[in-house]
Amino acid sequence: MKLTIERAALLKALAHVQSVVERRNTIPILSNVLLNAQKGKLTLSATDMDLAVTEAVEATAGKTGSVTAPAHTMYEIVRKLPDGSQVEIETGANSDLTIRAGRSRFTLQCLPVSDFPVMNEGDLPHKFQLAATDLKRVVDRTRFAISTEETRYYLNGIYFHAAKSNQTDVLRGVATDGHRLARVELPLPKGASEMPGVIVPRKTVGELRKLIEESDALVDIELSETKIRFACGQIVLTSKLIDGTFPDYERVIPAGNDKELTVPCKEFESAVDRVSTISTEKSRAIKLVLGKNGLTLSATSPDAGSATEELEVVYDNAPIEIGFNSRYLLDITQQIGGGDARFLMSDAGSPTIVRDAADDSALYVLMPMRV
Repeated sequence: MKLTIERAALLKALAHVQSVVERRNTIPILSNVLLNAQKGKLTLSATDMDLAVTEAVEATAGKTGSVTAPAHTMYEIVRKLPDGSQVEIETGANSDLTIRAGRSRFTLQCLPVSDFPVMNEGDLPHKFQLAATDLKRVVDRTRFAISTEETRYYLNGIYFHAAKSNQTDVLRGVATDGHRLARVELPLPKGASEMPGVIVPRKTVGELRKLIEESDALVDIELSETKIRFACGQIVLTSKLIDGTFPDYERVIPAGNDKELTVPCKEFESAVDRVSTISTEKSRAIKLVLGKNGLTLSATSPDAGSATEELEVVYDNAPIEIGFNSRYLLDITQQIGGGDARFLMSDAGSPTIVRDAADDSALYVLMPMRV
């Protein structure tokens, strides 16, 4: 194969596909990116056997063909080439690949194209479209709550499913790690009503978010009970789904929380951040003491000392003292785009609901701590 391509276009595509490739691989071919030159375009593919990304970019192909090259090395080479340069890529007779730009020339050793694994998608019967902006919103507002505990592997992703909310059909994204829960709703897209509930793995969620970062287009989503495919423009991401049953999360969303607190979100977030400077590194505990229209945040540490801060809030219920992990509290308040956050509490030992006062589509549940 022989082709010429703009450095910027090649770099962007390589950045997308190479991030799927693990740094350490026991199978050598999985360290490589598959380059396929066709008339007028270059298609790049990478996989880790659970997840595959393919992207097509414009290129001038003098000679069509395919080759595999070390993904991270090729990315670093192209990244360091001068802006605006034209990159020439050519395969040699000795299973090698030559990259030229200006006076620079690199030769990389390749592995056989026949060794490159192809992910078998099978039949993907459920098809629908979502705006990239909506997909970003669901991912951004839930992924902080994805569990990293490998023993509870069924919590290592976002659970997408069709549901009903106040008699309205919605698409829900839910994530939880047992300490906090995030649930975000969107109007149910056409074609999604029969979809099975699926758990999209944490790595797939992260790669998907990178791929749609600059897009406002529609994302085509196709899925079965074991695989999911996202297509946006010239990029296609295909992933296996987590084979497990997501827990009945509705049971942990409390229904009778009657103590309502409204706080100016940014002020509250800054106060939590300041006071938590004192809290011990392990527990990150912070205490909220609520009285009529007043909130005192406090933290103590046997080594560092103590901190308190007072805020004016809207609260007209019985006084309550409740403790939270400050990191978890900040993770939730950072998702709230409106001016005010609403906390619905019951007592110091029961889960608390947090909502954006200006947006009902997202709901967060946070377990309290003993302080």
